[in-house]
Amino acid sequence: MELKAEPLLPGDAVTGACLSLTASISFWGGVDPASGTIIDARHPERGQNIAGRILALPGTIGSSSASAVLLELVHAGKAPAALLMDAPDAILLLGLVVAREMGWPTPPAFRLPAADQAALAGREITISQEGRITLA
Repeated sequence: MELKAEPLLPGDAVTGACLSLTASISFWGGVDPASGTIIDARHPERGQNIAGRILALPGTIGSSSASAVLLELVHAGKAPAALLMDAPDAILLLGLVVAREMGWPTPPAFRLPAADQAALAGREITISQEGRITLA
């Protein structure tokens, strides 16, 4: 299987386990910025940890604070290895841009339709700099 994702924020190639969320998430109040654990009591993946994993997001629930939470995750070393987003979320991506401006290593971000994300759940995948996704 090979998929093609659109690069939104470039970075190095990444290999890792894919955590494909089954519902949209709010980073503000939904993810613990110190640990990377999903803490939203109503989220289906509550208790899962996003740190170091390729995080597939079918959607985000808006809050202008999401960028700050992602920035905190990067600073704490608990950010995902990469983000796969159904649609670009400018506020969430802002956290990565600021982290990069601070000189911190940041995960790349890509656009991949939610319909394609589900097939990656629990799989070890590689994403090239150009957005080519293959099973590792």
